[in-house]
Amino acid sequence: MKLPKKPFFVGYLPVPAALKGFLIGVMALFVVLMGAMGLVVGATQDDPGSGAFRFDYGAQTVTGIVQNAPYPTLYVTQGNDRIKAGHTLMLAGPAKRGAQRRTAPHEGQSAVVTGIVLERGSIDMLQVRSVKADDQDPAPVPAQDLGVWRLTGEICDGKCLAGAMRPGRGLAHKACANLCLLGGVPPVFVSSQPVEGTEFLMIGDSGGGAVSPLMLDYVGIYISVEGQVVRRGDLLLFLVDDTTIEVL
Repeated sequence: MKLPKKPFFVGYLPVPAALKGFLIGVMALFVVLMGAMGLVVGATQDDPGSGAFRFDYGAQTVTGIVQNAPYPTLYVTQGNDRIKAGHTLMLAGPAKRGAQRRTAPHEGQSAVVTGIVLERGSIDMLQVRSVKADDQDPAPVPAQDLGVWRLTGEICDGKCLAGAMRPGRGLAHKACANLCLLGGVPPVFVSSQPVEGTEFLMIGDSGGGAVSPLMLDYVGIYISVEGQVVRRGDLLLFLVDDTTIEVL
């Protein structure tokens, strides 16, 4: 008795007619399963809140005092309807670059700064388009030493956190954040508990300068670290002692 010939798939030959329906069904099931997996993964992520480049605000121009350590900031002395006087803005350049090249000549001086606001909840930043010298005498920037704190949380790059991208998790998030930090974008510590009313603190090293390369190893990881907290205008600085880092 001769057995019926079963259809057999060979990659370099046409698909047997008897297998076409099966293959179409498998492909459709694969697409559905991948979509479902994407929804499940997305649902497990923490919602950082809506954040974006606020192009709808238009280019914002404010006057303030430039400070470059540990990273460029502007203490606003003459604001506008959206950015009030007394607010301290973190500054960044385009893409994954800091604003140091533009702000360095104006250290400690009054300057007129124009840029696009990035905003997510209570954290914001200005992506700088231009910095021009101002003829006003620089006013003193109010600063207050709040003492030494041990905080738990995560180091992120301030630009993505403020709205350039949606913060994520894992290796891709860490790599993306480190590229920003290597380019001079201000790092931000996201504290698990509010500090003086905010969860976001710009980071520097214990000497008041930019963070050491060692800190890049701990970006995107839940850690505990000790450092001095200083209020500059309404921005908190966390000057960390990187020898006190503990991975939690």
